[in-house]
Amino acid sequence: MTAPDLPVRVTLPQEDPGFFKTLGTLQDNILRIIPAQALEQPIVSGRTLVGWHMIMDPVAIKHVLLDRLNDYPKSNVTKALLSPAIGSSLFIAEGAYWRWQRRAAAPAFAHRTVASLAPIMSAAAEAACDRIVAAGPRAIDLGEEMITTTFDVIADVTFSGDDMMDRAAVHDAIDGYINEAGTVSLLDMLGAPAWVPRPGRGPAMRLLEQTKNAADAAIERREARGPLAVPDLLDMLLAAEDPKSGRTMTTAELRDNLLTFIVAGHETTAQTLSWALYLMGFDTIAQDRARAEVQSALQGRAASAEDLQALPFIRAIIDETLRLYPAGGMLSRTAQSDDTLCGTQIKKGETVMIPVYALGRHRKLWEAPDAFRPDRFRDRKAIDRYAYLPFGDGPRICIGASFALQEAVIILATLLQRFRFTAVKGRTPEPKMLITLRPHGGVWMTAEPV
Repeated sequence: MTAPDLPVRVTLPQEDPGFFKTLGTLQDNILRIIPAQALEQPIVSGRTLVGWHMIMDPVAIKHVLLDRLNDYPKSNVTKALLSPAIGSSLFIAEGAYWRWQRRAAAPAFAHRTVASLAPIMSAAAEAACDRIVAAGPRAIDLGEEMITTTFDVIADVTFSGDDMMDRAAVHDAIDGYINEAGTVSLLDMLGAPAWVPRPGRGPAMRLLEQTKNAADAAIERREARGPLAVPDLLDMLLAAEDPKSGRTMTTAELRDNLLTFIVAGHETTAQTLSWALYLMGFDTIAQDRARAEVQSALQGRAASAEDLQALPFIRAIIDETLRLYPAGGMLSRTAQSDDTLCGTQIKKGETVMIPVYALGRHRKLWEAPDAFRPDRFRDRKAIDRYAYLPFGDGPRICIGASFALQEAVIILATLLQRFRFTAVKGRTPEPKMLITLRPHGGVWMTAEPV
């Protein structure tokens, strides 16, 4: 049972649950495969068909994510789960194929480009405020509201508000895939190729195929029409080329990356904002302090990219939320050669996992690790870089990290300036991870205008 002075957390198992219970856990909540020892030890190892190792030591993590990057590609399970949806896009591509995509896409996520998108984020936040006001004094699920809000942002960033694609259909297809297909099956654990059909994923895959076809048609229409006066993400990807080879993306590569950015560009940020709002209801003193900062900095107007430096406590709340509830709660790699981590032998073909959820709550790396203390991020230099990995690290650090952080700060600041949020008793969300770490049961709160 969670202590009353601590925000909700997952109780990790003390003993190895065995193969079949592990399989059931993977299909319900991936976090529950993390053993409790991961909160105290530098490495925990075991075997579930193949050998696996969870590493929580910052030096070993740097070794995997940076020093020996090519020896630790994305795991076979990760590829089996995601490749049906996003092909060989930037998120799961490897080697030279990944490197050229990363170089080509980088300008679309440069600081100046991201800053120029702030008005879209502000407008989506204001629209969320209008919907909350329209709902009246009744309790609302802010988790669902944040999904809508962040999807509005990525749709406008991607499609510039035109009618290239049915936004609702795209949203339903992606959400359906995450809900129905985002569970690890026995075939995934056995290492079956992605093309082998997984039971229960048929409806999600059919909906996803329709969305892929619509995306292909939209890309071809944009190619024929030419770029907009103010280029959107699709325009930038169409114009993107590898500065070394001059190579550009095919329609299939454009589509896979577009769908990747749509998924990553709204699902993960929505969950971060949902958890941040839960924490504001949990700690009303921190909420009042955050609101005072926002009101002082903004004086009633919408937040912009230029305001981010004036909102350090809002940013610290987002950082602390990502420590406690990282949207990507688990990184998984497959060792390509024998190695040694934390004095433990790693064999070729074994799975090496970085349980980001446990890393952020590790007893040796954080003071009061289960407590909500945003001020621990006021001095970023005091945080070990490889003890805090909400966006991964190394060359494969999330390309959209600055986009996500800017969006989260703008939306949270806008909401706190307009409303005082109160948690609904008896409706505490449960941290539950399939592909992302969601607040299962919703974030139910009342919103009082201020």
